[in-house]
Amino acid sequence: MQTIIGTDVQVAASILQQGQLVAIPTETVYGLATNALDTKAVVQIFEAKNRPRFNPLIIHVGSIAAIAQYAMMSDLALTLANALMPGAFTLLLPKLPIVPDLVTAGSPKVAVRIPDHALTLQLLQQLPFPLAAPSANVFGYVSPTTAKHVYDGLCGRIPYILDGGACSVGVESTIIEVINDEVLVHRVGGVSIEAIEAVIGKRVQLRATTTHQPQAPGQLKSHYATNTPLIRGDVNALLPEFADKKVAIIGLNTFYKDLPKAQQYLLSANGSLVEAAQHLFNIMRQLDGKGYDVIIAEVFPDEGLGKAINDRLERAQVLHK
Repeated sequence: MQTIIGTDVQVAASILQQGQLVAIPTETVYGLATNALDTKAVVQIFEAKNRPRFNPLIIHVGSIAAIAQYAMMSDLALTLANALMPGAFTLLLPKLPIVPDLVTAGSPKVAVRIPDHALTLQLLQQLPFPLAAPSANVFGYVSPTTAKHVYDGLCGRIPYILDGGACSVGVESTIIEVINDEVLVHRVGGVSIEAIEAVIGKRVQLRATTTHQPQAPGQLKSHYATNTPLIRGDVNALLPEFADKKVAIIGLNTFYKDLPKAQQYLLSANGSLVEAAQHLFNIMRQLDGKGYDVIIAEVFPDEGLGKAINDRLERAQVLHK
């Protein structure tokens, strides 16, 4: 199969209406999209990604009003949707029968979001169905934040990549669920915990867990992994353990004196966690192609998008423990 990179929304819509796959840009990462209501189409996502079918998918819609066609929303969920959608924010909601069990991995709940990207919103407005769209990469590897990243991983497996430029957020969406007027966070991501708490006026419950049997998207214990072994922790303490190895460091904005600066990759010169999140997956992919024996990632500040960065790095290292 030939894989084409283009910017034509009409071409993307036509391919999707034929029950095929299209990689789409979002503000978080690129998604591998198809008709969420067509089980034969959805099966292709799992096949193209080598993704296990017990791992549920997020469906993408073009408006808050459209959510009611696929799920039920409480008043508090609607308040959050009005405040944080479109954006890097996903609601886990009781699903309606129209949503196939394949999309939710048999769960009675479906994850729904509205992407904050002009091209994909334009695309969604032209389609009579929502799009199921996990990250557009081979399962388990670092998520793609450019069209080239998608091409590198899925060339020959999908017909079209809708190129919307580099992703502005760079990490996946935050997933929350409302239960009895309490907000539970199942995955930290591109909308900070602080932003959610500002909307609801109270603390959320952090239930962001890692497991081998996920109940919501983004809960798998091992994910986002580089091929090069990645270890997260105290850089100064870890460096002596790898004195005989070619080491790269992923850090925020501080160089370490015991390693050449050329081997240190800082995500934000001014210490911005928002900028760091934008660059994280791109840097991880770059390092995978540079012949390092090991990547050491520092522990980022546990606030704002630092929580999402730490989460992704923690799960990236699991394979190599």
